[in-house]
Amino acid sequence: MPVAYAFWTTESGGEIRPVEVPAPGEDEVLVRTLYSGVSRGTETLVFAGRVPADQHEAMRAPFQEGGFPFPVKYGYLNVGVVEAGPADLRGRTVFCLYPHQTEYVVPRAAVVPLPEGVPPRRAVLAGTVETAVNALWDAAPLIGDRVSVVGAGMVGCSVAALLARLPGAEVELVDTDPSRRAVADALGVAFVGPDEASRGRDLVIHASASERGLQTALGLLAAEGTVVELSWYGDRPVTLALGGAFHSGRLTIRSSQVGTVSPARAATRTYADRMALALRLLRDPAFDALITGESPFAELPAVLPRLADGTLPALGHVITY
Repeated sequence: MPVAYAFWTTESGGEIRPVEVPAPGEDEVLVRTLYSGVSRGTETLVFAGRVPADQHEAMRAPFQEGGFPFPVKYGYLNVGVVEAGPADLRGRTVFCLYPHQTEYVVPRAAVVPLPEGVPPRRAVLAGTVETAVNALWDAAPLIGDRVSVVGAGMVGCSVAALLARLPGAEVELVDTDPSRRAVADALGVAFVGPDEASRGRDLVIHASASERGLQTALGLLAAEGTVVELSWYGDRPVTLALGGAFHSGRLTIRSSQVGTVSPARAATRTYADRMALALRLLRDPAFDALITGESPFAELPAVLPRLADGTLPALGHVITY
């Protein structure tokens, strides 16, 4: 069998391992990777071994190998070219929820061809934009709503970018890092620090993965308002002060997670429909602002620890092949 190479997270860090790639069978495709993306929030928690024991099964990626905490081949933002398989897909550039690996074989149903106008490098954001789509199906914002997004990471920025296109909506992106203002400007979204953020919001989306951010999100709500929580904290406990307006204001915290199609659309949309929508939305070149760095695949074992500990600042980091 041909040999490919894959990135594995291990107890001592990360390493690139050889892997045999079988010939594709009927209704399977062989994909040669062009780019993969690091899902900074989830992958850094996986890298640190911080997936709670009771979430080991729920947090499995579609083509994960190994198990939590270690060793595990993990990832789900992959764009490549179909080298072999059904004639209608050969030569097509596709997105797949596959880990960081140079070549791989999957069922044809697992890949989604990129629409015209979506460059392969930008397409690594498809999984993140899909998360944003699902979050907005859950949140159900209305025309003219006053909405804040707390946390200007990849997911928060993607949500804010989509909200900014809602007619009449007043959208603020809230973050403690002033360097994110440039990204917000590129996305067409107002940027503020927590102290300057507007209050009395109809809806707040929280994506900072910090208890401070979640407390800020609650403080921005109008009475009867809802915080839609997109953050995943792994095994970290979260402490909130709920003695103030949370009780008297009848506030709500609601989680949203991309592993399930939002109940608001589950009867009429499949996972494939949701992904196809995310890819169509990526025709907008404004999303290029979310990619702030790239590294070759061979350097991934050195890059991921730096992304995890913050010594390599990045919003969206692309791996090139």
